[in-house]
Amino acid sequence: MSRPEPRLLPFPAKPESKPKVRDPRIDLLRGLALVMILIDHMPGNPYEAITYRNFGFSDAAEAFYILSGVAVGLAYAGRFLPEQRAKNGLWPAVAPVWKRAWTLYLVHLFLTLWAVAIFAGGADWLGNPELLNMHNLRAVYDNPEEVIFGIATLGHQIGYVNILPVYSLLLLIAPAAVLIALWRPMVLLAGSVTLWFCAGTFALNLPNWPNGGVWFFNPLSWQLIFVIGLLCGLAMRRGERLVPVNRTLFFVALGWLVLAAAWRLIPPFGQMMNYGMWWLDNHGLPSIFFTQNKTDLGLPRVLHVLALFYVISCLPSVRSLSAHKWGEPLRLLGRQGLLVFASGTVLALTGQVLMLGFPEATWPLWLPTPVGIALMCLAAWIAEDGKRRAKATAREGSRAPMPVSMQETARVRV
Repeated sequence: MSRPEPRLLPFPAKPESKPKVRDPRIDLLRGLALVMILIDHMPGNPYEAITYRNFGFSDAAEAFYILSGVAVGLAYAGRFLPEQRAKNGLWPAVAPVWKRAWTLYLVHLFLTLWAVAIFAGGADWLGNPELLNMHNLRAVYDNPEEVIFGIATLGHQIGYVNILPVYSLLLLIAPAAVLIALWRPMVLLAGSVTLWFCAGTFALNLPNWPNGGVWFFNPLSWQLIFVIGLLCGLAMRRGERLVPVNRTLFFVALGWLVLAAAWRLIPPFGQMMNYGMWWLDNHGLPSIFFTQNKTDLGLPRVLHVLALFYVISCLPSVRSLSAHKWGEPLRLLGRQGLLVFASGTVLALTGQVLMLGFPEATWPLWLPTPVGIALMCLAAWIAEDGKRRAKATAREGSRAPMPVSMQETARVRV
């Protein structure tokens, strides 16, 4: 009986790694926050009655910062892992984060220029010089020598164009924050809470220049929710949760949201609660625990946005609803966050000028918001389509047959 000829068995193929799937909740929530920022940045329009700032203490700005922290944890933290640092060094991990910070700084300057141009053009076109006195713009025209330097150094910020400076600064310190989080996450959280408390208690903030005052968004305070978002993003990278699902905690968070909504929507109850907060504030306890001040990010605002995100993250239906086809426009906006934010800022400022320029008309109240949302979607679609075409071209190029001359050269080299 003849034996079968021996043959080499191939090594088992290396299992293909599954491509990482974006969490649809993050994109949808970020897109929703950007829509609310557009609406809230046109005060007096009828749509602002439905944004979530009317039902609690926080608003879309808190959502923007916490989601920005999540995005940093998901997008950049992998390069800071010990094995990656040992292989590539630290700079390849730091450089992309700082490059993004530089991009945000340039976008901020771009938006500041547009804010000056929109209100100057509106004042001239509509014959309304009062537009030049709004949003800290007057100094630009009266004292350009100092103010231009102040704009470049982030010491002079235009109203409604002051979110990105803080985000840019937070990205500068993000590499250190990620390294500490990978080493001891609770050390990072404790340091962040301590800094937030000291900033709010002892009035620590960055100064404005040349007009005096301090930053509207205090970076020493707002870093807290950015850091919490960063820790959430790092946990998500590991397939974990920063705060586990807990039935008791869920209902406590939900109860806080209901209480905050009643505080806002029921005037007698709100007055009673405000008096209670005032009484506590005037009996020696730190004001940061009771104030709803936006600049220093008072504790009620922090707890409100954290409770909101915790409740949302605990509901399985939120993930399925976020992935539904009807949510694609919001997810699209969320995927192109910076472009959409910049577009929305320009559109919101334009809407403000139209509302002030035609105070007797109703169309400036109703039209800018839907038109603005449509234009933001268009900008995001154009950007995403461009990326999709570029990737398709790159794939086709990688599959293109090698020219004969190059094949001969390759054989010679082998």
